[in-house]
Amino acid sequence: MRVGLITADPEHPLLAAATALLTPRHQVVHLGAGEEGHGRDRDVPPPDVCLLKARTPRALALAARLEERGVPVINSSAATARCQDRVEMAELARAAGLPFARTTFVPTLGRLAAAGEPATPLVIKSRHSRRQDLVARADSARHLRQLAADWPEEPVVVQEFTANSGWDRKLWVVDGRLFAALRRSELAPGGRGPTRPLPLDELPAGWAEYALAVGEVFGLEVYGVDLLDAGAGRPVIVDVNAFPGIRGQAGAPEALAALALRAAAREPEAQRQAQA
Repeated sequence: MRVGLITADPEHPLLAAATALLTPRHQVVHLGAGEEGHGRDRDVPPPDVCLLKARTPRALALAARLEERGVPVINSSAATARCQDRVEMAELARAAGLPFARTTFVPTLGRLAAAGEPATPLVIKSRHSRRQDLVARADSARHLRQLAADWPEEPVVVQEFTANSGWDRKLWVVDGRLFAALRRSELAPGGRGPTRPLPLDELPAGWAEYALAVGEVFGLEVYGVDLLDAGAGRPVIVDVNAFPGIRGQAGAPEALAALALRAAAREPEAQRQAQA
């Protein structure tokens, strides 16, 4: 089988490890579609299955073209796009009953700063998730004015800051298999810190079920869920990521390689049933 990678970095540890597992029995081809604009998507025949790691407009457009030709893409272009718009993300999650942080859209930070002192500390994020987007905490109107000066035209979403330990719970899912870690939050004093192992049996009750439900709600097979403990094990979901890095998680490359092969094998069977 031919497995395509839509990514700017085929040497990413997760992809490189999955590639090593798939070859030499299967062929893995790099289709590019990264921000650098390289790639050979017009020069090679379509793969049997494609892994969509990049999230740029060019990557999503390439994935959509492959889907139109009947190639299964993990995750689909539509599911990946849903995770890029934090307004749509919050609306979809909350409508499904997931404990997602209450999220408000603001066209520009200038409007928010003009409203005066916030009643509670706020978390400000770019509406559209991308590399080097805005994620900041603002406790005062002065800080909001500073952000507005640095990001004058940036559409943002606003969430009330949830008091927590300063450690994000990072849950990752690959085809229904759960992985977890603790990561020092970028909003904690001192900024983002190390990632630590988190055994699954140390998750509070119900957290694993919420993470698995995210996949069903968003139509994702490989994804990450960022949660905070708001006290007494009460979860607050603050972000959903399509095809995150999942670094250093034993078994993740094996789960990804197996998923790719199963998806490629399912598609011809689905086509045969459709033609019957």
